[in-house]
Order: sequence, then structure tokens, then C-alpha cells
Amino acid sequence: MAASPCGTALNQDGVVSDKKRSGVARVLSKMGYCSRSQAEILIRTGRVTVNGKTIRDPETPVRMGWDHIAVNGAEVGEQSKIYLVMNKPRGVVTTASDEQGRRTVYDLLDPGGAWVGPVGRLDKASEGLLLLTNDSKWAARITDPASHVDKRYHVQVDCVADEDLLARIRQGVVVDGGRLHARAVQVLRRGKKNSWLEITLDEGKNRQIRRMLAALGVGVLRLVRVSVGSLDLGDLKKGSVRPLTASEKRRLDLDLAGAI
Repeated sequence: MAASPCGTALNQDGVVSDKKRSGVARVLSKMGYCSRSQAEILIRTGRVTVNGKTIRDPETPVRMGWDHIAVNGAEVGEQSKIYLVMNKPRGVVTTASDEQGRRTVYDLLDPGGAWVGPVGRLDKASEGLLLLTNDSKWAARITDPASHVDKRYHVQVDCVADEDLLARIRQGVVVDGGRLHARAVQVLRRGKKNSWLEITLDEGKNRQIRRMLAALGVGVLRLVRVSVGSLDLGDLKKGSVRPLTASEKRRLDLDLAGAI
């Protein structure tokens, strides 16, 4: 085994391999084969082997690119990276399955396609731009609060928004011991009884906009995510899915590089 100066090694096939060991469930996810929770199920049901030996512990340490991992007898290689954008409709949940039998985002995907997972979440009542990928490392960078990738939302609220409300949204509120605030907010239009706001977040806490506005005594009538970083939802129809273009992916990568 020939070591390189960068702490890597060549495996039996002459391919560079990271010598760091990780749990096999995590490695299957990193390779883009399935989600980590799905990998745990496969492992516990005896459908995964490592170097020809059946394992049942998802934390069994392996080296990606060195150890031979097989599922149902077929060896798993690193999957081609897939990056998709969806216009998630209201009423659809962002999970692989739902105990209540509700439609999920996976019902909108090609059933014969490779596995992808959502990059962050939109709750059932929310709609708009949702990224999906099998590149778990890239997804983690997009959702990491430290990356500060802007996410813009158009939000219909049950009141006529004034400058005082906008100032309080920018200032933020403390909810459950944590501070929730918007990086930017502006009025898109006002009606007689409600308003549409554009709210920009640079972090992604759970149900952040709904919780923040509820603490201010404001109800949310609709919530639509219209952009993530430089990627806009555009005219993608509700329920539709398309691949990211190469230029869109490059621009999102530049968004991440600019956040470092």
C-alpha cells in the first residue's frame, strides 16, 4: 500500500482512498447511494456486506474507496452526483414516507430515478424552491448556518404591515431561548387586510419565519421560498422538477465559496 503525502493511500485497484474510517451507514450516504436512515435499515436487516461479510451495525467502521461494500450482493460504487430543483406545492411533506399517508416530495420524482435527498426542508404548509441531491457534503454546506447562504421568501401575512413591524422583524425576537430575526425584509404589496412581504434569511432554523411572526402576533397565510443563494425559482411550475444547469450549480458553488 503506497502512502501519499496528503494522508491518502492507494487501494487494491490503484484508486486513491481516504484512510479515515467512518460508520458504514454514513459512508453509503456520502457515496450517494441512499439516505443515512435508509442505510441503517438496510444494514440492520442484513442486506449489507463489507469485504464479503454481512454486518448489522450501522457504525461498523469502513474506509470509503478501500473497503468493498455491497447491498443485496451488488457492490456499491460512488454514485454520479445529481442536483435537482423542485417547486414544492403546498400540502406536500418533505419526507421519504409519511405515517399519515400524505403526499411527499418523492411522489413528484421519477420512481425509477436514483436516490436524492432534500437540501433542508419546507414544512407541509410552505411551498416553493426545494433543492434535492445525492451529494450529502454539498447539501450540508448549503444548509449550514455558518455558510450564510441567503434564502428569500414571499410571505402573505394577516395584517397590513407597517414600518414598525418591519423594524421588529429585522430586530428579531427570542423564541424558546433562541433569537430569530430576518437579514432583510420589505413590503411587496399591501391590501386592505393583509400584506405580502419579502423576507430574507441567512440561516435556516426550524420554521423560523412562522415562529418569528407568531411571536410578533402575526399570522402567516402563505409562505413561498423563491430563491436559495443565486438560484431563483423562476417560472418552474408547481410540482415540477428539473436538473440544475451547470451554470446554476457553479453559481451556487460560488455562493458557498463567498461565504467562507
